[in-house]
Amino acid sequence: MIPRHIAPYILKYSKEYPILALVGPRQSGKSTLAKALFPSYKYISLENLDLRQQAIEDPRGFLQDHGRYLILDEVQRAPELFAYLQELVDTVQDPAQYILTGSSQFLLVENITQSLAGRVVTFKLYPLSFSELYRYQGDPDFESVFRVRHHHRDKIDQESLYQMIWKGFYPRIYDKKIDSYKWYENYLLTYVERDVRNLLKVKDLLTFTQFLKTCAAQAGQLMNYANISNAIGVSLPTVKQWISILETSGLIFILPPYFKNFSKRVVKTPKIYFVDTGLLCHLLSIRNVEHLKAHPLLGGIFENFMISECYKRFYNLGETPPLYFWRDQSGHEVDLLIHSGLHSFPIELKLSQSFHSEFKKGIERWLALEENPANTGLVIYCGQHSVQINTAVPAVPWYVL
Repeated sequence: MIPRHIAPYILKYSKEYPILALVGPRQSGKSTLAKALFPSYKYISLENLDLRQQAIEDPRGFLQDHGRYLILDEVQRAPELFAYLQELVDTVQDPAQYILTGSSQFLLVENITQSLAGRVVTFKLYPLSFSELYRYQGDPDFESVFRVRHHHRDKIDQESLYQMIWKGFYPRIYDKKIDSYKWYENYLLTYVERDVRNLLKVKDLLTFTQFLKTCAAQAGQLMNYANISNAIGVSLPTVKQWISILETSGLIFILPPYFKNFSKRVVKTPKIYFVDTGLLCHLLSIRNVEHLKAHPLLGGIFENFMISECYKRFYNLGETPPLYFWRDQSGHEVDLLIHSGLHSFPIELKLSQSFHSEFKKGIERWLALEENPANTGLVIYCGQHSVQINTAVPAVPWYVL
């Protein structure tokens, strides 16, 4: 198993709460991680029809039969258990009695909110980050993400970058050394057939699949609900509901615009990004790395890769990602802002392997704005050398972060 950077935070809080919940997209490694961190616990998968039936029909008896110190996998399939879990941990308040995992975040979190508030600590596990894949150390703290530069790392060439972006970051692809394109084909089929049809009552699965591909084509762009609605022929409320489904099931995330304390003449429409670039490439029908290199959205796919990397690394610290972008109505833009309360850190993302001074213009314009909560920024590009490192806006290769 590839070590996960979130592991020490799970172990830390397991000493403080009677129930831990690990949620995230299907196949992100939740069960594997839970069993690795709690090897003495009894593992029960509620995908098993017989066990699920027992849990639904007699939840009290089910929990009594199996005792404490359980890993309950896919626990949202037996929501009847939650009220009895609440009763048990209120009676005996020892830490880490139950480890809950679930792929369908929306159902699991809803049930936690209703029954287990104050008794459970929840972590989100996403596919591997680049840092995990290369077995680098995790970020030591909140302030280190995309700020600390690791210049001692081996250089990564452009071909390897493209391979990684196309292959994606789901653990099973690497653990089993399987063909990634076929894996994503089956992954989407499972997601649409099981989560969408069975849990969300979407009847027209072909339309939903087209919706997924339309969202992929808009990755990294301002979200336009009307365009999506017109493209697939469904209503605006349905589009918004389906966007919410993708977000809560861990396939996409929404990057909001930053406009606090600035002129009202800024764009306030969010952007959509995919958590995993392998899935994004599959939805864009990019069948191999050569197709990726020639794809018209390649620059946006690289931007998606870097922003999703930052997103995952904050969650691996047990933190909610404080990520934004900024754009005014004249088209001036900063690709990524890490906002830590009082301060912001602007980042420009470029696929280019050569540095050009105009890469800094968006950040420099933003730094010059009145009441701007930043005085430095960063350009991330695909070259092999750090440039202008003693200036307010240096440029560094993507892999040193």
